[in-house]
Amino acid sequence: MKNIKEIKKNLRAQFRQYRERMNPEKKSKYDAAILDRFLSLREYESARTVFTYVSKPIEVDTTELIRSVLALEREVAVPLCLPETCGMQFYKISSLEELIIGTYGVLEPDPERNAPVQGSENSICIVPGLSFDSQGYRLGYGKGYYDRFLSDFKGLTVGLCYTGCLKWNLPHGYYDKPVDILITEKYIRRISAKKA
Repeated sequence: MKNIKEIKKNLRAQFRQYRERMNPEKKSKYDAAILDRFLSLREYESARTVFTYVSKPIEVDTTELIRSVLALEREVAVPLCLPETCGMQFYKISSLEELIIGTYGVLEPDPERNAPVQGSENSICIVPGLSFDSQGYRLGYGKGYYDRFLSDFKGLTVGLCYTGCLKWNLPHGYYDKPVDILITEKYIRRISAKKA
């Protein structure tokens, strides 16, 4: 029987390939539908801060989401990766133009210019994933950055995913936490399992 690392590696390759082969027009349409669903969440309306990743080309786009949240004068926080610990620190931003190219070629906040976020109560965190399952568990990129961050996160978590990247069940460990809400281009699913 294959071990869990091998299974996850194969799944990552499968979903990366799916995303890389997506028609750009279809991707834009799906991204817009996912954004509309996120902005319609009652949980978003009551959130003080939106913690979100800054998307890479194969991910569900968050740049328009960031612009939309900032346009409504809401607080946005994006992560700075700390490779030495595989941890993250989130910083408030007021514009995408403030971001600089950081770890893994991802746009990140400039710690010289942006203020770190203290506390995560009354917040919502958009969590990246190559795949999510019906219970809200995610398949990340394998570095564990978000797993470490979410272990102390006090707010609500939201996964954004294309339906073509969903699995009924993904392998997960004891410490993995499901997201509270899953959004695809077709629906919003509120996950029944709550964070411990």
